[in-house]
Amino acid sequence: MESLYHPDGNRRIVERIMMLDSAHSPLWGKMSAAQMVAHSQLPLQVALGELKLKRGLIGLLFGAMAKRQMSGPAAFKQNLPTAPQFVIRDQPEFIKERNKLIALVRAYAERKFTITGIVHPFFGKMTEQEWDILQWKHLDHHLRQFGV
Repeated sequence: MESLYHPDGNRRIVERIMMLDSAHSPLWGKMSAAQMVAHSQLPLQVALGELKLKRGLIGLLFGAMAKRQMSGPAAFKQNLPTAPQFVIRDQPEFIKERNKLIALVRAYAERKFTITGIVHPFFGKMTEQEWDILQWKHLDHHLRQFGV
C-alpha cells in the first residue's frame, strides 16, 4: 500500500494532483475537478486537526465496522456516499484549491506523529497507519475518478 508519509508516495500523489486541470471531467460521480480538489482537502484538514467535526450517531454505531472494511486492501468503490460536511456545492477556483490540496498533502507527511489523538468524525479513534491508509485511498479514489 502506498503511503503519504513516505517521501516517494507523497511525491507521486502530488505529481498526480498536478496532472489535473479544471477541464478534466469525472469518469463517475457529479463533482467537477475544482469541487474534487476542494473536497479532498477536508479529510486532510480533519486529520491535521484543522477541521473539527462532531461524531454522529451513525458513526458511533457503524464507524468501527466501516473502518475495518475501508482500510482493507481494496480500492474505494465508485459512487460511495459523501458525508454532508464534505460536499462542495459551489464552484471554487481550481488552481487555488489545487495548490491548497498539495500544501495539505505535504503538511500531512510532515506532521505524521501528531494525528493519533484526533478522533475521526465517522470512524472514531484511529491509528497512525489507519489514518494514512484512508487518506491515501481517498486521494487515490478521486484522482482515479478524474483519470489521473
